[in-house]
Amino acid sequence: MGSGQWHVERRSTLRNDSFVKESGSAPETGCLSIAVLGASGDLAKKKTFPALFNLFRQQGFLNPDEVHIFGYARTKLSDEELRDRIRGYLVDQKNAEQAEALSKFLHLIKYVSGPYDSEEGFQRLDRAISEHEISKNSSEGSSRRLFYLALPPSVYPSVCKMIKTCCMNKSDLGGWTRIVVEKPFGKDLESAEQLSSQIGELFDESQIYRIDHYLGKELVQNMLVLRFANRFFLPLWNRDNIENVQIVFREDFGTEGRGGYFDEYGIIRDIIQNHLLQASVSEIIFMTTEPSIKVLCLVAMEKPISLKPEHIRDEKVKVLQSVVPITDEEVVLGQYEGYRDDPTVPDDSNTPTFATTILRIHNERWEGVPFILKAGKALNSRKAEIRIQFKDVPGDIFRCTKQGRNEFVIRLQPSEAMYMKLTVKQPGLEMQTVQSELDLSYGQRYQGVSIPEAYERLILDTIKGDQQHFVRRDELKVAWEIFTPLLHRIDKGEVKSIPYEPGSRGPKEADQLLEKAGYLQTHGYIWIPPTL
Repeated sequence: MGSGQWHVERRSTLRNDSFVKESGSAPETGCLSIAVLGASGDLAKKKTFPALFNLFRQQGFLNPDEVHIFGYARTKLSDEELRDRIRGYLVDQKNAEQAEALSKFLHLIKYVSGPYDSEEGFQRLDRAISEHEISKNSSEGSSRRLFYLALPPSVYPSVCKMIKTCCMNKSDLGGWTRIVVEKPFGKDLESAEQLSSQIGELFDESQIYRIDHYLGKELVQNMLVLRFANRFFLPLWNRDNIENVQIVFREDFGTEGRGGYFDEYGIIRDIIQNHLLQASVSEIIFMTTEPSIKVLCLVAMEKPISLKPEHIRDEKVKVLQSVVPITDEEVVLGQYEGYRDDPTVPDDSNTPTFATTILRIHNERWEGVPFILKAGKALNSRKAEIRIQFKDVPGDIFRCTKQGRNEFVIRLQPSEAMYMKLTVKQPGLEMQTVQSELDLSYGQRYQGVSIPEAYERLILDTIKGDQQHFVRRDELKVAWEIFTPLLHRIDKGEVKSIPYEPGSRGPKEADQLLEKAGYLQTHGYIWIPPTL
């Protein structure tokens, strides 16, 4: 079976599953209403609506006979004005085929304006949704309602209260109501728990989907398959064979003239969220490392007893519970030179644009293996990757350790790939060794296969009721417990940012920390993505 044929058949299977009740029993007959709250904001325009459009157009998961989309925000707009606002973010206007699909998709969108803390606006939203449900001949309470909060976390409690008061479906009649909330989920342990409690008083945990778009990336989703479906990884994935693990998120650009804005909001990988946040230095560091923490769980967790979402999330929590307190000696913060030249940035700003943190997991599998989380702006490259470095070969008769260790690299972006760095004989008459790779590059191997964007996958999971790739409340709590003591020390100015040159690897102290942790940098080897 060719890759294209596999894609079509798999898509068909998923589409049949996409409207199945959480129990996995019978298909649901009620229509689907998706409400995007904050519909006039950047996040909705750049991520949420494009993801919905791709599910509608490319993947075929949103059936126009069943689904309707509602935008809600304070801005007073007509239906057509909202459609005009998002139109340019969805397709190339010159593409006739896409233009036809776009017209059909935009026709599914209605707009309701209103405040986020008043019942009047949400009552109007409820009436609009109910009219759609009646038009689709859905029996009362049998339809499905999904509320996507593309909003600042500060308004989550009031919005959730309005949804609970005005817009709930009757789950006892076969329907459901679910909410999707974007990170950040608080700024420290106390605020995160307060936010969780406020939302938890209104909705069951099964109704809450805390979205982290990195968990929707193709290569991140592949981690469970890689680890637990391949025999040769099982005996190697432990402290006896692995020297260290790096999880890296790097950007090759700085604040791009938005220094004052950045100084308030911080180094957050999800740049499109910046307009939503009011960040302290604590949030800056946590948001720098938060995607890494979620990926770390997948790298370090034990095999779950099944693929049920709760079994997988149980194992993630166990990993976080095994992390020992972070010491200041294993943290390096940096700020690139020139950052404070922006007149909107305070002259004495300590806001970090770079952070390297070492986490240590106290359990039988990982005792002594450093997990290095690294992220920064204005560095020498843009990439996100997981790098598992293996120990030196004992009794190395080829004396090739200087060339570098074996590494397994999972490249999340750009150019999604997985490759093994290994030592081979260099072609020729002499016995000389060189580093090469066994390479699975997605663009080359899966030609013609559409790789979905993270938001597409996660929205579809929400519709299906699959919480595997969403953050559970206890997982969030333990993650904050790990970082809050350090964050409070940073807030007090006890940990300072070190200057580094733009376009470099970051502060030299970070490389020294990696070397101290046992990471051996490879010199002279560069991975080159295969050409098609």
